[in-house]
Amino acid sequence: MDKGSKNKFWRVLLVIFVSVFIATGCSKKEKQSTSDGKKEEITLWFWGAEPYSRDALDKSLIKKYNDSQDKFVLKVEYRNSVDSDLNTALAANKGPDIVYGSGPSFVKPLVEAGKLESLDKYSKEYGWEDQMLAPIYDAGKVKDELYAVGSGLNTVGVFYNKKVLTENNWETPKTVEELEKIMQEAEKKGLYPSVTGNKGWKPVNENYSSLFLTHFAGPQNVYEALKGEKKWDSPEIKKAVDKSAEWYKAGFLGGKDYANLNFSESLQLLADGKSPFFIGPTIGYQWATSFFTGDAEEDLGFMPFPKTKEVPEETYTVSLACTFSINKNAKDTHKDEGAKIINMILQPEFVEEISAEWPGYWGAPLKDLDSISTEKMGSLSTSFIETIKSMSTAIDSGNFGYMTNVFFPPATQQVFIDIENVWLDQETSTELLDKADKEFSKELEKGLVPNIPQPGSK
Repeated sequence: MDKGSKNKFWRVLLVIFVSVFIATGCSKKEKQSTSDGKKEEITLWFWGAEPYSRDALDKSLIKKYNDSQDKFVLKVEYRNSVDSDLNTALAANKGPDIVYGSGPSFVKPLVEAGKLESLDKYSKEYGWEDQMLAPIYDAGKVKDELYAVGSGLNTVGVFYNKKVLTENNWETPKTVEELEKIMQEAEKKGLYPSVTGNKGWKPVNENYSSLFLTHFAGPQNVYEALKGEKKWDSPEIKKAVDKSAEWYKAGFLGGKDYANLNFSESLQLLADGKSPFFIGPTIGYQWATSFFTGDAEEDLGFMPFPKTKEVPEETYTVSLACTFSINKNAKDTHKDEGAKIINMILQPEFVEEISAEWPGYWGAPLKDLDSISTEKMGSLSTSFIETIKSMSTAIDSGNFGYMTNVFFPPATQQVFIDIENVWLDQETSTELLDKADKEFSKELEKGLVPNIPQPGSK
């Protein structure tokens, strides 16, 4: 190759090199630009829901939010140990943007530790106080500021198998005496009087301690105890604990198998016609979908706990499936988006869509649920929506009691989880309630009692 040809060759090679360099540089710049334009993640940790539940949440909330704008993406991480994980992360000023909670008693210590953002400005922006049931809205307050929005109305009532009642000529009971009579007759026929149990999860006990406190002590007496105005070892509350022990010993709580049954097994027995009743929480609808299938779906009914002498009005023990708060250490823009997502959860449209596929969990605590249509829903979803509508009306009228896992401080709550000690004659009701008085007085002094709404008031 002559000199001229060599120079030409090197010039061509240089041009190729420069072109490649420029192209590579542009490519890197474009990639960086794409990275800079990537959607920011809004994070939420949630409990380890089943696959069908995750699909329903993805369709009804996650995808809808993500498709609504192009700056952020909602990422939900499912964790079986969500409560402990959140406490650990928030203590280190980390954790998700939206904070899932198991109730106001879970929230208050986090507020006092400075880990949660006040929601007052978002409440004003979205009108939450006007839309939500006052007792639920107020329960999310700490020192008159809103820090948690309750979601998923839940109560303890009576699921029943319509077919079993019909076959045995039993009318749906309207009073506790009628309920007890049917359970006695069911036992004589070789059926379980009712099915439920705490196998694998002892806190199931508090469903029943809460139920008996509401319907046999009465909401006002429990309210006074939670305000420190009445001793837990009062005659009214002692009577309720003793009544729960009477039921347990009569076999009205799972027969002799209370310790050997969980909710899924109980609902299977109910579906199989082995009992007329499953006395349990309305979140049970989400498990009932696995057992009341096909034509049997029409067999499941639900009613509030029947009238008692102490509580003759239709009254519901108020519980919440969860609460939602905002991480104090989240970015300001993430806080705003978190509030927007919480507001989506509070819309009747969301409740209607997700409950069609996942009944039992997402009953928004709203004053007005009339716009929710059940025309396209199956029997279980329809029953659930009808239940939360009735529950909402009762709560708005002041006819409600208190679930221990929502309204009781932790140590006092644990005493009522231990109510089975009375059932098993390991301690007396007086001894149990003396413990409640001791623990509660300490927690009241420390300011650990959540905001308690008063029954009979709107």
